[in-house]
Amino acid sequence: MGADRPARLTVGVVSAGRVGAVVGAAWAAAGHHVVATSGVSRASVRRAAALLPGVPLRAPDEVVAAANLVVLAVPDDVLPGLVRGLAAAGSFRPGQIVVHTSGAHGVGALRPAAEHGVLPLALHPVMTFTGRTEDVARLRGCSVGVTATADDEAAWSVGEALVVEMGAEPVRIPEEVRPLYHAALAHGANHLVTLVRDCVETLERAGVSPAERLVAPLLSAALDNVLRHGDRALTGPVARGDVATVRTHLRELAAADPDLAETYRVLAARTARRASAAGLLSEYAAKDVLAILEGSP
Repeated sequence: MGADRPARLTVGVVSAGRVGAVVGAAWAAAGHHVVATSGVSRASVRRAAALLPGVPLRAPDEVVAAANLVVLAVPDDVLPGLVRGLAAAGSFRPGQIVVHTSGAHGVGALRPAAEHGVLPLALHPVMTFTGRTEDVARLRGCSVGVTATADDEAAWSVGEALVVEMGAEPVRIPEEVRPLYHAALAHGANHLVTLVRDCVETLERAGVSPAERLVAPLLSAALDNVLRHGDRALTGPVARGDVATVRTHLRELAAADPDLAETYRVLAARTARRASAAGLLSEYAAKDVLAILEGSP
């Protein structure tokens, strides 16, 4: 197998979840042959039919046996037990490429499979998935965290080539930093959703409608600005040192939703420290803001 372009492979996808079905479809579009997938839930069966048409549904061990590129696209906590079970059942064979898509794990989770002579790879698409056909297009152009055995340069190259065939950009993630890498991504992506929903629901509680349309340009601009300019993109009353406004925010949020008020307090304190470190907020103004945030509204 060349490092620049993997040979055409038979692909087995365990299972046809939001990630697995999309990754399988992307490799099928690149010329690989998806020969089997697994799925039990009604949603998985529908997803397989839409994204992997004509691909038979099989039990996981049968999927593994049918393929020379095995994709284990299962939840983080399920992965280690699945690998151990498949290995104990003798499902893996020498020469297979076994890939998992978990962000939280590196290739260590595939050690039981590697003991059977497979090439272990961790390929984590840095994208949120809906499991619909449009995800295949979104996968092209996103980044994929690649982890292989540290001293096996050929394995790293195979992983990178498989990512390029998806149309994505490979980024090497060393085994030892995978947990922190995943924590950072989850903090950004998952908590961004929570933050936006808190914003929208608070506006709706106040009778402001349509809230999503109101905030979409603001939030889109904020995301674009921070990715371009870092902490220099900070704006608003905390970054300006408007103590009276911050006090009002805390009072109003505490009346509307005490839990949300505490979230605001914690994030605003981090914002004040970032603004101060970036030179946007003077040391004295930062102390005043933090005194309000760490005291009573």
